[in-house]
Amino acid sequence: MSERLTDIFGIDVFSDAVMLERLPKKTYLALKKTIENGEDLDPSVAEIVANAMKDWAIEHGATHYTHWFQPMTGITAEKHNSFISPTSDGRVIMEFSGKELIKGEPDASSFPSGGLRATFEARGYTAWDCTSPAFLREDALGVTLCIPTAFCSYTGEALDMKTPLLRSMEALSKQAVRILKLFGHEDVTNVNPSVGPEQEYFLVDKAKYLMRDDLIYSGRTLFGAMPPKGQEMEDHYFGIIKERVASFMKELNVELWKMGVTAKIQHNETAPAQHELAPIYSTANIATDHNQLVMECMKRVANRHNLACLLHEKPFAGVNGSGKHNNWSMITNTGVNLLKQGKTPHKNTQFLLFLSAVIKAVDLHADLLRVSAVNPGNDHRLGEDEAPPAIISVFIGSLLEDLFDQLIENGEATGCDERVRINVGVHSIPELYKDGADRNRTSPFAFTGDKFEFRMVGSSMSIGTANTVINTIVADVLSEMADELEKAEDFDAAVHEMIRKTICEHKRIIYNGNGYSKDWVEEAERRGLPNLKSMVEAIPVLVSEKSINLFEKHKVFSKSELIARKEVLYDSYSKAINIEAKTMIMMASIQYIPAVIKYTTMLADSINSVKDAISEANLDVQRELLMETSKLLSEVRTALQKLRTLVEEANTKTEFKDRAEFFYYKVKPAMTDLRSPIDELECIVDKELWPVPSYGELLYEL
Repeated sequence: MSERLTDIFGIDVFSDAVMLERLPKKTYLALKKTIENGEDLDPSVAEIVANAMKDWAIEHGATHYTHWFQPMTGITAEKHNSFISPTSDGRVIMEFSGKELIKGEPDASSFPSGGLRATFEARGYTAWDCTSPAFLREDALGVTLCIPTAFCSYTGEALDMKTPLLRSMEALSKQAVRILKLFGHEDVTNVNPSVGPEQEYFLVDKAKYLMRDDLIYSGRTLFGAMPPKGQEMEDHYFGIIKERVASFMKELNVELWKMGVTAKIQHNETAPAQHELAPIYSTANIATDHNQLVMECMKRVANRHNLACLLHEKPFAGVNGSGKHNNWSMITNTGVNLLKQGKTPHKNTQFLLFLSAVIKAVDLHADLLRVSAVNPGNDHRLGEDEAPPAIISVFIGSLLEDLFDQLIENGEATGCDERVRINVGVHSIPELYKDGADRNRTSPFAFTGDKFEFRMVGSSMSIGTANTVINTIVADVLSEMADELEKAEDFDAAVHEMIRKTICEHKRIIYNGNGYSKDWVEEAERRGLPNLKSMVEAIPVLVSEKSINLFEKHKVFSKSELIARKEVLYDSYSKAINIEAKTMIMMASIQYIPAVIKYTTMLADSINSVKDAISEANLDVQRELLMETSKLLSEVRTALQKLRTLVEEANTKTEFKDRAEFFYYKVKPAMTDLRSPIDELECIVDKELWPVPSYGELLYEL
């Protein structure tokens, strides 16, 4: 199997190995300088690369190419062009120019732009991102050459997830290199954020999925009573993978491996029907592209297996939702992980400086980090005793916390605990040693030995925004540190004092305890940490004076780009809740109410029939059921009328912010009021009459 895997891995990628084989040496070296050092790309290089890329793609069966980009919808977009070009004799030849590789022109006004583009000014551009390899995708359309691109407006503003991410990577590299030069690392010319996103998802039977309008239109169940068994037995997590799911995973892996995605880990997650896929780490840009491919492939492959892949953060109430743990670190071009603590972290000054920089960045910009993980689905997940709370804190473990305490109290750290053996009481089992820190699954931002794990990102989201924010806030702190250290007469003394001072001033963000506890909510408030409980509450942070100054300083976002993103977030929230509310209205009106009426009619007919047959019969059970059902049906009708009125009122709001707040504060509670009696009725009404598959059928019948 390992030999077959190595044979297929990356065969659909225009990789470094393919470029080395197919490009002239001079062209290859010029392109590598652009990729690795950010040097300007010579147009003549693009022409040669385009021709080689076309030949390679056609040899693999490609007929079309597309500029593959990531607009602010959070998913990818593409427009396909064939390679054909007509000749004078009525035939065609296959052509692909450097200009076509470098630039495309999609309609920018048809994507979310937050006012940057209007219908009468529709021009936008896609621009080749040579740092992310082109790849081939095979589906019902045939084979398509996909070229990762950035997406901007006619006037140059970023309209996508990729452009700000690339800008933030440059900002982080620039400031990290400044610090490393002070430590004497003259060979370091570039520092890349390394990212590994763990993707959680649900799989349900496609036929049952198609019977649920709420899943089809909103991605989550808007109604549904809990089955007798949820996840309380803890028997699904890491359990044996069902045959049908295993078949899906096997095909998914092959598709991803062929496109160069390093799918590494697969297992059952905590909730029934929930699973996870995790890749090997890569640079933030490629990791973001690959994660989009993972989500797209999951849906496509699931469909082939008569399954539906649910990426919503909370598809089922009452069981765990899905996140996307974003593992982040910094790697130099010489291969050094700047967050690797080593065996003696108390002596590793460089590590402690970069670690303290991240801690300071998270403390100063916790609210901004929170905004990077907002979407409507994540509101159902964060802080619900399953995911990290909405309060940002940093977990560092007992070893580092002790080390920091030494720094604060003594001005220096003199040592840390030796590695501790674990005795499991069985002689035949090899010796085990404890890691430097335990794991804290309740922490939103946890240090796990050589990386930070940002656990708040939602399962359906692009990781681009989260990594853009992390890169930028860390770059900003490193910039301040470099400014100060470059002026220091005694570097060693200055850097040790800087580490001590940074930890002293920002220790409030460090918390190693239970992030789910109510005590932590109170403690966090005493520490002055922000608690932004919802997407609507968090959005304004994006355009605060502090945020604008930060992003403009490092040329990651302009003020107009930030304002645009604020408007897009408000609008996307309103649209998502509007769709959910209208779906609930439709399902209640044409599915649930008719089913309950049919049931109450059957009950009434039963009462009358039995009474006619046996006048003295005891009909208390039927009458009680009829009374209870009729009462709940009346509650449904009242809640339905209220929700319909509120949705109509919400859509009269003209300002994005006003509309989003109305949906959050008014419409969402009304949706809960409608769901509650219908979920109760599901536990009463004859199963044969219930119009949709139950939670039990969706979660367990696979």
